[in-house]
Amino acid sequence: MGLLDSILGAAAPAGGGSEVLLQVLGSLMQGRGGNGLAGLLQQLTQGGLGDAVQSWVGTGQNMPVSSDQLHAALGADTMGALAQQAGMSSSDLGGQLAQLLPQLVDKMTPNGQMPQPGTDLGGMLGGLLGGLLNRG
Repeated sequence: MGLLDSILGAAAPAGGGSEVLLQVLGSLMQGRGGNGLAGLLQQLTQGGLGDAVQSWVGTGQNMPVSSDQLHAALGADTMGALAQQAGMSSSDLGGQLAQLLPQLVDKMTPNGQMPQPGTDLGGMLGGLLGGLLNRG
């Protein structure tokens, strides 16, 4: 659980709402093989969001996704479990993830490149999410 632990550690100073979202994003990255960001992006691609994922990783404009698209790509069981973990409805969580994921993936893949092995994704994710939430 190294990535999840580091994400939770990075979230500690951020407080309530962002900490819950960090837990959810950490769970998403740990799920289905624990392949981190690459595993999550592969799952989304296989779930029909390939064009959107490529836009997030690439250097151009980020394509939006909807809560319904994320539910379809991640599956009802996964979204239900994550929503329960976050203490919110599945549709509310889907809406928040639909807004945050394109921006987070974009920032975590500078110059269209996946992070190098050994990169502190937890610290990177915590800093990026804190910045995005504080902007709103």
